[in-house]
Amino acid sequence: MSRTRVAVLKVVSQQLSVTQSAAEYGFSRRHLHRLLARYREAGLDGLEPRSRRPASNPKATPLRVRERIIEVRRELVADGSDAGPQTIGWHLEREGLRAPSPSTISRILSAAGLVTPEPRKRPRSSYTRFQAAQPNETWQSDVTHWRLADGSDVEILNWLDDHSRYLLGCTASCPVSGDDVVARFLEVIEQYGPPASTLTDNGSVYTSRFTGGRNAFEYLLPLLAIHQKNGSPGHPQTQGKIERFHQTLKRWLAARPPAQSILILQQQLDQFREHYNERRPHRALARKTPGQAYRTTPKALPAGGRSPGHYRLRYDRLDTKGRMTLRRAGRMHHLGIGTAHARKRVLALADDHTITVLELHTGELLSTHDINPENAYWRNTQRQPGRWPSPPA
Repeated sequence: MSRTRVAVLKVVSQQLSVTQSAAEYGFSRRHLHRLLARYREAGLDGLEPRSRRPASNPKATPLRVRERIIEVRRELVADGSDAGPQTIGWHLEREGLRAPSPSTISRILSAAGLVTPEPRKRPRSSYTRFQAAQPNETWQSDVTHWRLADGSDVEILNWLDDHSRYLLGCTASCPVSGDDVVARFLEVIEQYGPPASTLTDNGSVYTSRFTGGRNAFEYLLPLLAIHQKNGSPGHPQTQGKIERFHQTLKRWLAARPPAQSILILQQQLDQFREHYNERRPHRALARKTPGQAYRTTPKALPAGGRSPGHYRLRYDRLDTKGRMTLRRAGRMHHLGIGTAHARKRVLALADDHTITVLELHTGELLSTHDINPENAYWRNTQRQPGRWPSPPA
């Protein structure tokens, strides 16, 4: 029996007075009188310890804010977006509400049963993090898989700016080939300018260093003075930003009806790209969007500080007679490379005066053509086959 009950029962049974019982059992007379009043109201149950929590707390999170926290969490989860405490706080502030601390939001979500316990993760402090100092300093790229409504597998090729997390390109293919990597890379360069370097894994579409030789992507980068970097085999943390990005992309896609075709999937990817770049705050960017971070900082240039932006790049395949066409100033021009090179995949680099055509697989310089706007056919001025000179260090 508890000390409280014994003290009260001694007084009720008239074995001790209030003064004696309080002295013997270590209570003040005032507190013992309170206990006797509780005994008369509720019996022995009234003597159980009571919470000392105040009846009200002026600093407590208002009910309206707590309800909105739960609503925003459910809306973000249903949309396939990140729904952590900091993201929820960002949305509350945009709505004009005073957001509680992330820890308070986390407690509210836990009390509402909206948090799924996860196994203990490796602490963030144990990772060595790096981030490019400028946009276009490093572009990360990787390929991930997704399934259409009929269960068929599709590959998605992504290009992500390391500094700003800006999604430069996001395209679906079945599957992604080396041709796709080069073609999409040139499209992104045409829109955003060339990066100083690229960072990828060791997939065969990016490098052939483990299988001998070089592939088209590896021949292209030196032409533009772009430094190629590859992560260590079996160590995806090197490309951690784009690996983590894949989680965000797949969570968003999973919240939408499965695409019936690659065309519909590409439409979804275009919608996601606009949402991710312009309307989704990024925790690593102090809650700025990737678009804001990409546009507000000067862009890095390839090696030597020179930009090959004056080049027009054309990735193509020669026809059965070793020819290709090129449109300039609204007029179609014809370039004869030679029947010996029929059906070869080539890269044409055009500046203000000449067009140089190279074979992508070998890096062989196939032809050089003087630009003459008056002529429909531009002759080959390259007398002997050679190799495109490496860019200056």
